[in-house]
Amino acid sequence: MSTTGHTASSGARLDSQGMFAAANGLPEQVAAAVGSTTGLVGLPSADAITSVVVLGMGGSGVAGDLLQAIAGPLLPVPVTVVKGYAPPAFVGPSTLVFAVSFSGNTEETIEAATAASEAGASMVAVTQGGRLAELARDRNAPVVPVPETIPQPRAGIGAVAIPPLVVLEDIGLLPGARSWIAEAVDQLRRRRDSFGASDCPARGLARRIGRTIPLIYGGGPLGATAAARWKNQVNENAKSPAFWNTYPELCHNELAGWGQQGDLTRQILTLVELRHDFEHPQVRRRAGVVDEVLDEVVASIVEVRAEGRGPLAQLLDLVLLGDFVSLELATQEGLDPGPVPILDHVKAAVAR
Repeated sequence: MSTTGHTASSGARLDSQGMFAAANGLPEQVAAAVGSTTGLVGLPSADAITSVVVLGMGGSGVAGDLLQAIAGPLLPVPVTVVKGYAPPAFVGPSTLVFAVSFSGNTEETIEAATAASEAGASMVAVTQGGRLAELARDRNAPVVPVPETIPQPRAGIGAVAIPPLVVLEDIGLLPGARSWIAEAVDQLRRRRDSFGASDCPARGLARRIGRTIPLIYGGGPLGATAAARWKNQVNENAKSPAFWNTYPELCHNELAGWGQQGDLTRQILTLVELRHDFEHPQVRRRAGVVDEVLDEVVASIVEVRAEGRGPLAQLLDLVLLGDFVSLELATQEGLDPGPVPILDHVKAAVAR
C-alpha cells in the first residue's frame, strides 16, 4: 500500500512538513528501526546490568514511556524514565542508559547523559546526530541513527522507541522482542489500510470530537502511555488543549472534581476512552462506572478499542490511530500540523 494515500476530508490539506505521510509510514519506520539497531558493537552483558534508565524529552521521551509500559513488567531489572536534566543518584557502572534525542541537541538530555556517562554508566544513544552523537563517540558508546527524513520528533516514535527493545533483546534481558515488533508492524499495516475506507475511523473520531477539548483516559501502563501520546499529539498537531489521566489512579482523585461545573463541561469536553485487551479486570469495571458518572457532564463519550496481537501491537495501534485523529483535527480547522512555533520560541528564549 502507498504510504501517502491518506486524503483530507475536504479541499486542499495544509501540511507543509509531510506529517500525514510520516504517520502513514510508521509501519515501515518501525521495521527499519530493527535493522538499524541490530549488530551494535559495545553493548554490555546482561549480567552486568542492574538497572535501565531512559533519558529523553517530548517526542523522544516517549521511548522511555513505551519501554516502561511494554518491557517494564517483564524485565528482571527496573526501568526508570527521566525527563529532565539529571539522572537518578543510583546510576553507575551497572546501569544501562538509553539517551534519546531526535536532534541530538536537547539540552536536558545532553546534561543528563553527560552526568550518567561520568558516573560510569553504559550508554546507547538514539539520535540524528548533534552533541549527543559526539558525546557517544567520545565515550565509545553505540549510536542508533534516526532517519533525517522524519519531519518532527513526534513523527519518529518508531525510530526512537524500537531500538531500546532490540538492544535489550540482544543483550539477553528481553527475549522475544523482535517477534512482538513483527506483530506490531502487521497490525500497523492493517490499521493504515482502514484509513483508506470511506468511513475512515480517524476522520470519524475527529468529527465526533469536533471543537471540544478531548479528555483521554487509559488503563494501566499501556493505556496511560497511549493516553499521554494522544494528548501530546492533539497539542502539537491540532494546536489544541487536551488532557489525560489513567485508571485506576483517576478514581482516587480526579473523579471527585466532576461534582460541579457540569453545565460548562458538557459543552466543551469529550471523554475519549482508550481500551485494550490487557487491562486489569478491575480497570474494566472502573471504566464502566466512570462512564456512567461522566455521561451527564461531558459532551459525549467515545470508546476507542485497540487491535492487534500482543501489548506492543495494541499500544502502537492506539498510537497510530491517535496520530491520525490529531492530524484530522488540524485539517478540520485548516491548520498546518507540522510547525510548532511556540515551542521553538520557548527553546530560543531559554537559550538566550
